[in-house]
Amino acid sequence: MAEIKDPENTIILTLKDGEVVIELLADVAPKHVERMKLLARAKSYDNVAFHRVIEGFMAQTGDVANGNMENNFNLRRAGTGGSDLPDLPAEFSGLPHDRGTIGAARSQNPNSANSQFFINFSDNHFLNRQYTVYGRVISGMEHVDKITRGEPPANPDRMITVRVAADVA
Repeated sequence: MAEIKDPENTIILTLKDGEVVIELLADVAPKHVERMKLLARAKSYDNVAFHRVIEGFMAQTGDVANGNMENNFNLRRAGTGGSDLPDLPAEFSGLPHDRGTIGAARSQNPNSANSQFFINFSDNHFLNRQYTVYGRVISGMEHVDKITRGEPPANPDRMITVRVAADVA
């Protein structure tokens, strides 16, 4: 596992193949970072499916309204929901959407990000300054690469647990 420099701004995402460590960029996108930590601490992301996984592009997850086992994950509705919290304003920056970066998923409205996010499989610079970058994978990208593909996948992989590193003993 990577060295964790700032446990309060680090996420440990457990997938079926292992742990993914994500460094959150609080100085770049503070509202998005706070939202991810809030939902992680509430365990809202636990068991949420990767509902849109496109080879060579990205893996999208975080639909806490429609994506977990407890609320009978509905493949047709996955990707249409968020949390019960208000949407976030865009926090666009000059950071590129490189392989392993975390971006905020949203609708056509730039200020509609809520709980959903994606992990880039490759450099996707056409997304630059259009979607908020608020984290990057610092270890475990090989586990992200193994997420089952599909829109939606027939048997989607899930985030088993999502925790703030400062909260993990």
